[in-house]
Amino acid sequence: MNEEDSKAVRKYAEKQLKLKREFKQYLVVYAFVSALTTGIWFVATPGFYFWPGWVMFGMGIAAVFAGLEAYGKLSPKPITQAEIDAEVERLKTTR
Repeated sequence: MNEEDSKAVRKYAEKQLKLKREFKQYLVVYAFVSALTTGIWFVATPGFYFWPGWVMFGMGIAAVFAGLEAYGKLSPKPITQAEIDAEVERLKTTR
């Protein structure tokens, strides 16, 4: 691996670590907001329609996508010099 590829991989690793940290922070906020809205619901309208479920559902969708970006396949891998060279060669042969 050349120096340019090494820098790209390092930059990608830093980005992934930041995304993972932000995802964990989001989960803490999600838990706090869920508890807060459930507490408000319980005090204000116990036994009535459970409206905090909508808050939890919306924030849950965001949590799924944030988790996929941090731990899953939504985040693209860095492009290596070997991939660029291979694409250049492919383009030269198609002309």
